[in-house]
Amino acid sequence: MIKAVIFDMDGLLIDSEPFWQESETKVFSSLGLDVNKKMFEQFMGKRIDEVVDTMHKITPWNQVPKEQVVEDIVENVIRLVIEKGEALSGVYETLSNLKNSPYKIGLASSSKMKIISAVLKKLQIQDYFEVVHSAEYEEYGKPHPQTFISTAKMLGVQADECLVFEDSLNGVISALAAGMKCIAIPEKEATNLNKFIIANKTLGTLNEFELGLLKTL
Repeated sequence: MIKAVIFDMDGLLIDSEPFWQESETKVFSSLGLDVNKKMFEQFMGKRIDEVVDTMHKITPWNQVPKEQVVEDIVENVIRLVIEKGEALSGVYETLSNLKNSPYKIGLASSSKMKIISAVLKKLQIQDYFEVVHSAEYEEYGKPHPQTFISTAKMLGVQADECLVFEDSLNGVISALAAGMKCIAIPEKEATNLNKFIIANKTLGTLNEFELGLLKTL
């Protein structure tokens, strides 16, 4: 029986994937690296330090430390969140309905906590979540399941009592590997939609979600 609902953040609560793509393109291009749409889809849901490590292995650079590259991307994302960030369709209604229900609500994101804080403040949704957790505090990020497993423990529930909302394939894999149910809401420009069949259910937006669905999973 589902007792808790855990939300991803980027691309699910806020349309921030364009912010990540813009920031990564800007910083990686300054280092002479090429980036493309296929790369961005592979990176979705992953921690930015792991993305930078991967890019460094593909095309090593020496002029800027990897830690500085991570920081430059993160700061640019935060700037864009503050300037342009908006909640995606159905976010406020879904959070409000869950807040008025017996279900616990958590957030588990691959983003660093300072990005999470910026998003929660910008959208004014801090008070909806009992637990907010970042993969930066885990040894491994998504698609490893530990971020979700830790969030369940913080919520005081078992992994198999959780439903996860995810927009990335890496996030769906992470949730299922944790032993949780998962509803996928793929990013609107995703080209790998056929792979989301592994999720328990796929929706177009959060507007399509109804609380009664939790009893059927």
